[in-house]
Parts: sequence; structure tokens; C-alpha cells
Amino acid sequence: MTSFAGWQMPLRYASETAEHLAVRRAAGLFDLSHMGEIVVAGPQAGAALDYALVGNLSALRPGRARYTMICAEDGGVLDDLVVYRLGDDEFLVIANASNTAVVSGAIRERAAGHDARVTDATGDYALIAIQGPAAAGILAPLAGALDLGAIRYYAGTFGQVAGRRAWVARTGYTGEDGFEVFCRHQDAVPVWEALASGGAAAGLVPAGLAARDTLRLEAGMPLYGNELGPDVTPFEAGLGRVVKFDKPGEFVGREALAARASSGPAKRLAGLTLQSRRIARHGYPVLADGNACGTVTSGAPSPTLGVPIAMAYLEPEADAGEHVLSVGIRGEEVPAQLTDLPFYRRRQ
Repeated sequence: MTSFAGWQMPLRYASETAEHLAVRRAAGLFDLSHMGEIVVAGPQAGAALDYALVGNLSALRPGRARYTMICAEDGGVLDDLVVYRLGDDEFLVIANASNTAVVSGAIRERAAGHDARVTDATGDYALIAIQGPAAAGILAPLAGALDLGAIRYYAGTFGQVAGRRAWVARTGYTGEDGFEVFCRHQDAVPVWEALASGGAAAGLVPAGLAARDTLRLEAGMPLYGNELGPDVTPFEAGLGRVVKFDKPGEFVGREALAARASSGPAKRLAGLTLQSRRIARHGYPVLADGNACGTVTSGAPSPTLGVPIAMAYLEPEADAGEHVLSVGIRGEEVPAQLTDLPFYRRRQ
């Protein structure tokens, strides 16, 4: 167990490598109840979120979800978010645990003047994710009348899991197919136990934060505090597509983000594969022909690929493929190779 944002979180249950590979080959079960849930409701909830966030949330149809960000006036990322539209006048915003209070406060402040209510509902929810190629087959017998096949990627619906009311969404943070089950906190234990029991024969195992980190790294998914932060705009992270300049009205950070989109980012997030068994950790320098050219944001052994991988911010000229790259690891220059993100992409 480890302390994280005021929660005690499972780092691993047994072997983080076994947990990682179970998600890639069968299924893993994650307790994500530390994530923040913020409800924005009212006749102008969509308009309030359009102004508060960089995405066009009012265009989201009920039952669909969208990945987006909340930025400061200078364009820096305050958090990356998933937003579900639960109904015509109700949205559920999922924030990172360490940023829930900041995000909730910022949305509430930015919603002023709109007919919308902003409520930090984190205490009302538990969140359990089942991820992996066997996830749908494990969840289906416990999902009652829900037709899981009808739930598209980045969509969700109300239903029941193990007899408990839940919002069931086809979303996740592992690069695999899977579902996230939002239920009442008092229903978390029976839902978890039903999934764990029902999936054991199919190879499902409980998985902790360590496996979650290596899974998302292989899938090229950013982590706030590593790849994202107030000193980074979505454009450096290669996620400029989430900024919707064509939506109606203004939004916080628009002017700064438009300037960055026009000028181009001063650094770019890139993938690296190390030609060694040594691991590039967060903060390690990246070198081009022996000269500093960037910084590692995340690094770990890749259980799927069998080699160490990393993401790093590099100066534009360093990722042109014309330089010999290495990572400085405890005084040694370890050879590295530019690798397209994501490192891993599941078979459809």
C-alpha cells in the first residue's frame, strides 16, 4: 500500500508484472475510488463547461464521454479530465485525485453567471474498473439487462452491476478494452467481490497502481504531474486536438492557447526505447550527441515489449532523427531510440 492524495492505495497485490500481463491477456480489476467526481447540472451546465474547459462539451450527446482539459489563463494545464454527459442538464467530470479541489473550485468560479450548479460529489461515488480483452465477457453476466456490446468506446449508460445501480462506461486508462463502473460507495465491496469472483476462471486479477502506470505508459497516455502540468500546454503534449477553437463563445485560456498553436510548441513529447536494461526515470536528462536536449517524464520496464521505455519532452531539433540520443542514468549515457507513441496498440 502507498499514500496518495489522502488515500491509501494498493501499489501491487502480488506481482506488478503479472498484474500488467493479466490486463493485456485477460483482465485486471482496479479500485479507482480516489478519482474525483464533480457534478455540473442545470439548464446552462453545458455552456458553463464550454467556458471552463477547452473542449466543446455542450455538443456532447447524453450517454457519451469526452477527454478534455482545464487550463489556466496562460494555457497551462490544471488537469486532464474525462467528462460524461449523464443527461440533458447533467454532466459528470472526472478529475485526478490530487487536483479534485482545484478543478472543482475553478469550474465553480468559471460557472458564475450561468444557470448551473457545481458539486464535488467524490464522497458519493466508488469507481471500479475492469480492463482487458476478457472484461466484457466477465462483466456481462453481472450487468443484468445491459447490452454491453451496444456501449461504444467513450460512452456510458445507467444500469445495474451485481444488482447495484451504476453508471457503466466503456472507458479506461490501460490501452485495452474495458469498463469503468461508477457506483455508490456503500456498494463498492459487493460489486468488487462479484467481479473478482466471476472473473477468476477467466484469468482476472486485482491490479494496483504500479501496473496501472506501466499499462498507461505503454499506451502513450499522459499522467498529470509527469507529462502534464501548469508549465505545459496541450500542444507540447501532442494533445492540441482537444482544444476546440471553433466552439461558440470564449473559454479560459483561449488567447494564450491560440498563440501557442500559431507559434508551435517549444518542446515535444516523444517516446524513447532504451537499448539497455537500465530504466530512465522521471527527471533524468536526455542527450543528443552528448548535449542536453530534454527531460524524461515517465519511464519503466515494458512487460509487453520486454524493453525499458520512456516518454520525454525534447527540443524540436532533437527529435528530427538526425542525432544520437541517450539518457543520462547515474553518470552513464545509455543509448536510446526515438519510438512512435503509443508503444503498444491493442488489436481491434
